[in-house]
Amino acid sequence: CIIAEPDGTLWISDDRAAVTRIRPDGSQELIGSMGGAPNGLAMAADGPIYVANIGHGAFYRLDQDGRHQVLLDTLNGKPVGSANFVYIDEKARFWLTVSTVTTPRSDALHNKIADGYVILMDEKGPRRVAEGILFANEVRIDREGRYLYLAETTAGHVSRYPLSPDGSLGKPEIFGRSPIFPGALIDGITFDADGNLWITEITRHALIVLTPQGNAHTVYEDPTGKTLFFPTSLTFGGPDLRTAYVGSLKLDHLMSFTPPVAGAPMYHWQRRAPRARV
Repeated sequence: CIIAEPDGTLWISDDRAAVTRIRPDGSQELIGSMGGAPNGLAMAADGPIYVANIGHGAFYRLDQDGRHQVLLDTLNGKPVGSANFVYIDEKARFWLTVSTVTTPRSDALHNKIADGYVILMDEKGPRRVAEGILFANEVRIDREGRYLYLAETTAGHVSRYPLSPDGSLGKPEIFGRSPIFPGALIDGITFDADGNLWITEITRHALIVLTPQGNAHTVYEDPTGKTLFFPTSLTFGGPDLRTAYVGSLKLDHLMSFTPPVAGAPMYHWQRRAPRARV
C-alpha cells in the first residue's frame, strides 16, 4: 500500500520496518520496527499513519518518528482476525477491513470462505457494520458519500453498501460484473476525479477501471508479469494527482504511470480538516 503527500513524499508499507518513506529527492528511510506484515495504510490529517498489520492481526497508529501503538486488536473480546486495510473518510471516521478470521488466512483465499467483515470506528467506538464478505480488502467512499465500496478479493468483484450519515450500511449490491472476469482476484480500489473506480487485479497483473455506470475497461494487463506483477494497490500522487503509483506484494519497487484522469484527493490532503477522532 502507498500513501502520497502533496509535497511528493511517499509512504509504503514494508515488512522490514513498518513503512518506507521516499522523499521528493528520491532518498529512502525505513520507519518503525513493527514486525508482522504491515499491509493497508491511511494517514490522518495531522500526520500519524494508521497501519493494518495482517501478520499480527491488529491495527496500529504509527507516528512519523517510528513509534507505534495498538489501535485495535480485539473486538467484543475476540481477536479481530486478518487486519487488511484502513480508510479514513471525510468525517474523520475509520473504516477497517478484516479479510478473514480463518487460520491460516490462506485457507480463506483457496476455499472462498465468507467470514470477512468491516469495522467502523468513530466517537461511538469500534463496531461491525458489514460481514459475510469473501476476503474483504480495500474500501473507499464515493465523492457524494452515498456508498461504501469494497473489494471482495475471492469473489472477484466490487460490492457497494448504501451509507447513512451515522455510518450504518444498507444491503450490499454488486457494482459492475461478477466476477469482473472468470478467476479474477481483485485487491486494491481507488477513485479518480471523474468518479471512475480503479482496480488492481493479481492473476492477470491488471489495472481495470469501473465507470460510474459500472462498465469495466481494462487499462493495462501483463499476463507474463514482466512489467506489472501482482499489483495490490494503486495511489494517485504528484502535485496535480496525475501520477499513479502501483504497489505489489511481490516486488521490491513501485511502478508508476501517467493516467488520463487525475486522482481524487485523499483525506490527509486536506490539512485543515478536523483531527481524526481516534
